[in-house]
Amino acid sequence: MRVAMIGTGYVGLVSGACFADFGHDVTCVDKDPSKIERLERGEIPIFEPGLDDLVAANVRGGRLSFALDGAEAIRAADAVFIAVGTPSRRGDGHADLSYVHAAAEEIAGLIEGFTVVVTKSTVPVGTGDEIERIIRERRPDADFAVVSNPEFLREGAAIEDFKRPDRVVVGTEDARAQAVMRELYRPLNLNETPILFTGRRTSELIKYAANAFLAMKITFINEMADLCEAVGADVQQVARGIGLDKRIGGKFLHAGPGYGGSCFPKDTLALVRTAADAGSPVRLIETTVRINDARKKAMAGRVANVLGGDLKGKTVALLGLTFKPNTDDMRDAPSLDVAPALIAMGAEVQAFDPEGMHEAAKLLDGVRFKDGPYEAVTGADVVVILTEWDQFRALDIDRIKLLMRQPVMVDLRNVYRPEEMRTRGFRYASIGRA
Repeated sequence: MRVAMIGTGYVGLVSGACFADFGHDVTCVDKDPSKIERLERGEIPIFEPGLDDLVAANVRGGRLSFALDGAEAIRAADAVFIAVGTPSRRGDGHADLSYVHAAAEEIAGLIEGFTVVVTKSTVPVGTGDEIERIIRERRPDADFAVVSNPEFLREGAAIEDFKRPDRVVVGTEDARAQAVMRELYRPLNLNETPILFTGRRTSELIKYAANAFLAMKITFINEMADLCEAVGADVQQVARGIGLDKRIGGKFLHAGPGYGGSCFPKDTLALVRTAADAGSPVRLIETTVRINDARKKAMAGRVANVLGGDLKGKTVALLGLTFKPNTDDMRDAPSLDVAPALIAMGAEVQAFDPEGMHEAAKLLDGVRFKDGPYEAVTGADVVVILTEWDQFRALDIDRIKLLMRQPVMVDLRNVYRPEEMRTRGFRYASIGRA
């Protein structure tokens, strides 16, 4: 099938490359000349394991191309995907749909023959109705259907998630659109992937509900971690004990400094605003948002407490800056709260992240970026593990001890065992463990 993908950000580029790998003819369109130039040179503007090879293979195969002007691709397309950004709108937390509406305007003037217009961007309930109104108003004669097809991609595992998903959700009651969507995802029949067809508004809400539930699950185990510290229990054993219950499951029960990233903070806030506007507030999610924001801000205090409450003249080494491993995404990462708070307390902060330092340098003033974990800990009074990158899981602890001014670690991801760290001579603090 012929696909036009509007937007070459994280979702658009991964989805476009994967559809091309399924055998479809895909053109990824973007208004940013520098992005298109880089992609045409074979440079991938985001870090996602395996994406560079996938893009290169499908470009060589003639199934994937890039364009600054999407007119030709949109006219020829069986399906046009809208995969543009929907950031939180300043001032009120609603999703900013200006890019979505602009894409709909452009698509309206170009589609020929029956075309499925698919919303891949995460959008509030009712956005599909507005896209349909925009296109219908501009082109009363157009033959099209607007479909919701939310993405459920985890950064760092996006290709696997696209090709072997738990489910594909498609929001449309149009029979012709359903047939197009079935054909697009037909390669997944081999894996017997469930394709759930729903109403369009239901599909839009499924995406927000899924992310809000996962954010709430993370926040729940973080609160349990605080309780474990207060009563002398172990949050990792608590998580395992409840996660073995199949009704709960063990995923997203890892205590830490709070959730971040491109989805959870933005989507929970947008769901809260949508629900309030509909007169049906979601109190659990409202509380989740407040608790998580406060938690990220409180992490610097944990570091200070380990050093007696005073960070003036102290050097703090941060290992990990991105919101999770295997991505260069800094959006709403805990480090954006932790590093400035440490500096405000009088600390010198030096940091290393395997992939995120280029982005971090734009966002974090006053942080000294180092070339590796051992360079970051040199001369430090305390080392803080903020992101659980694999290379931080097996550090040479004895070497770190020699390089630091004093052997102190605050492990905000519970990577190491408390008893082992103390045996190695470290003053060690973690999350939800004695």
